[in-house]
Amino acid sequence: MPAPLRLILADDSTLLREGLVRLLADEGHEVVTTVGDGTALLEAVDRHPDVNAVVVDVRMPPTHTDEGLRAALEIRRRHPAVGVLVLSQYVEKRYATELLSGPGEGVGYLLKDRVVQVDEFLDALERVAAGRAAFDPEVVRRLLSRSTHTDPLARLTPRERDVLDAMAQGHANATIAERLHVSRSAVEKHINAIFDKLELPGSSGYSRRVLAVLRYLGS
Repeated sequence: MPAPLRLILADDSTLLREGLVRLLADEGHEVVTTVGDGTALLEAVDRHPDVNAVVVDVRMPPTHTDEGLRAALEIRRRHPAVGVLVLSQYVEKRYATELLSGPGEGVGYLLKDRVVQVDEFLDALERVAAGRAAFDPEVVRRLLSRSTHTDPLARLTPRERDVLDAMAQGHANATIAERLHVSRSAVEKHINAIFDKLELPGSSGYSRRVLAVLRYLGS
């Protein structure tokens, strides 16, 4: 049983907020407060910087464009220890790219449809709160789909693509091995091959796992 989490929820839909509060309470987690816009979210995190994570919708008042995303990025800057799980109605490539372009720890991006898959939603939230990444498989699939004329993925084998897809979702090597029914050493070999083919040096000072995904992301 995972340790209880302290959370803040941000969504302009009262119905969704209340539903998430009940769901999370049933799982033993505490929702410290709920808010309906990006400004209120920033103020709430400033008041409660010890929360484990925030769950935030990309589009919130007043313009319903990227207020939630901008608030999420600001939280990452002000409170790097607070995990951020962004929810979106659609695969919005630019927003996912912006999140991945920052520090790779404690961040996630899920489609709202994934919330009804309770186990997957809770797993993503717990990973983000623990300082790991969690990206919706459909988001990853869209981000990594490119023409073979310009696609660096064309250099990878099908199995290496599978490993990279799981990496982009935020899974650790042991989980990737379990999902793909291979050994951990095989996963490590595939990952090293990916790094080599993408020419990602180990001395760059950046996470090569994050760089491997960013290599395929457009603006």
